[in-house]
Amino acid sequence: MGSGVLFTLGARGSPLALAQAREARRLLALAHGWDEQNVAIRVIRTSGDLIRDRPLAEAGGKGLFTKEIDAALLAGQIDAAVHSAKDLPTRLPEGVAIAGCLEREDARDALISSIADSILSLPHGARLGAASLRRRAQARRLRPDLRVELLRGNVETRLGKAESGAIDATLLALAGLKRLGLAHRATAVLDIETFLPAVGQGAVALTARSADARSLAALAAIGHADTFVALSAERAFLAELEGSCRTPIAGYARLAGAALVLTGQALREDGSEGFDVRVSGAPADAARLGAEAGRDLRRRLPPGVLAAGEGPAR
Repeated sequence: MGSGVLFTLGARGSPLALAQAREARRLLALAHGWDEQNVAIRVIRTSGDLIRDRPLAEAGGKGLFTKEIDAALLAGQIDAAVHSAKDLPTRLPEGVAIAGCLEREDARDALISSIADSILSLPHGARLGAASLRRRAQARRLRPDLRVELLRGNVETRLGKAESGAIDATLLALAGLKRLGLAHRATAVLDIETFLPAVGQGAVALTARSADARSLAALAAIGHADTFVALSAERAFLAELEGSCRTPIAGYARLAGAALVLTGQALREDGSEGFDVRVSGAPADAARLGAEAGRDLRRRLPPGVLAAGEGPAR
């Protein structure tokens, strides 16, 4: 096909975001018989990329990673957007819909450290760098003695801090390391049952205007159905808890034979308590199962665990 642009994807400019956008471009070209040059990638800098000195909760929540991209989408400047699914706020703006997902990568977290091969073997009082309240709380649940501090930046920045000894350890999504060809730099991969991931971790979500039939159809051709089902359950779970950047929440759904199994968790920010839920049922009932799990967990949470706000802690 000729050199004209037939479809435009919007994405953040980080190396990981661009790797995900290039994969979406490759799949779109393959599915529709286009040349890859027919699919443009437009880099959109977000507020979340500019704020590095404080937790997202203090700056306005997780929508900071998506609002400029949503604005470009709704203005018709791009046809679709490519997001790490865990970056999506619980509620999308009116007129924006998740049109599909790429196949999920490994959802587990990885430990990066030059001095220990597990969280339990870190020295007493070791410094763990993380931006995610979920990871902070889960690490403190295992090791209350750890000194947990804010560490933001792209994957390479955080890898460098841990490998150079500027901090003793950090935690990163294994999916991101794999997509960047950096999985060999993981010191250890954490068990998913012990260290439940963020909602959407490892999944790439494709968003489009909900009334744009052309873009929805183009994206439907590359969507991975099982990933979409799992993400639907996880996001419904999160919506019931009204997940906040001030509340550590984790959730992971997977297909086990003919059943969809969802495990969810909420923690106190200091890691002193964790509360879990597990449900299973038909994949066709994904959103209902997720919502039921969220309501069940909410009923059992002591006062003060949930904080008001938008967007889950990762």
